[in-house]
Amino acid sequence: MRIGELSRHTDTSPRLLRYYEEQGLISAARSPNGYRDYEDGTVDRVLQVRGLLDAGLPTRIIRRILPCLGTPRTIYFPDPTPEMLTALERERDRMTERIAVLSRNRDAIDGYLTTVRRNDAAAATPAGRPADARTGGRTE
Repeated sequence: MRIGELSRHTDTSPRLLRYYEEQGLISAARSPNGYRDYEDGTVDRVLQVRGLLDAGLPTRIIRRILPCLGTPRTIYFPDPTPEMLTALERERDRMTERIAVLSRNRDAIDGYLTTVRRNDAAAATPAGRPADARTGGRTE
């Protein structure tokens, strides 16, 4: 697929896709006219890269661990540096904290929605009786 199609499938700008390629995070074959030609699996790779970047990992670390992430449970890369392990542990801990905050926020929004819906339902049926649209909710 061409860069425009990859951009649409991943909601990532072509400029950012070219940057990922420069950083060695994705790759493309070149057609005779010089156009980039990406494999279908590149969609998943771009989404994975974006997720790792959103989590705060720098591209230099992402580049090193991407080959290991194709098959979960077999993640291993030879000769990890102490700096790399520390950075990964820090990012893992940061992700855990973000998950906790997001979970609390989700629960708060759920509570808010429940309250709003309960209040809307109570307002629509005063004294437990169905509202009458002709009388503005008043019963005669």
